[in-house]
Amino acid sequence: MTDVPRYRIEADWSEQDGAYIAEVPELAGCMADGATRQEAIAAAEVVIAEWIETAKELGRPVPTVH
Repeated sequence: MTDVPRYRIEADWSEQDGAYIAEVPELAGCMADGATRQEAIAAAEVVIAEWIETAKELGRPVPTVH
């Protein structure tokens, strides 16, 4: 996971899930959860790298960071 762009991560508590849910609005379907906001954000950072890697493997565009 080198040089992963810094996408905006929104992390909020979900009563329904009983956990913090971190979403990356620029990357469709890119989300993670955690017991704390920090855990959810850390998990989202891992998922961002995986999302980008998968998109590249499939020849799909990767949104730029604004």
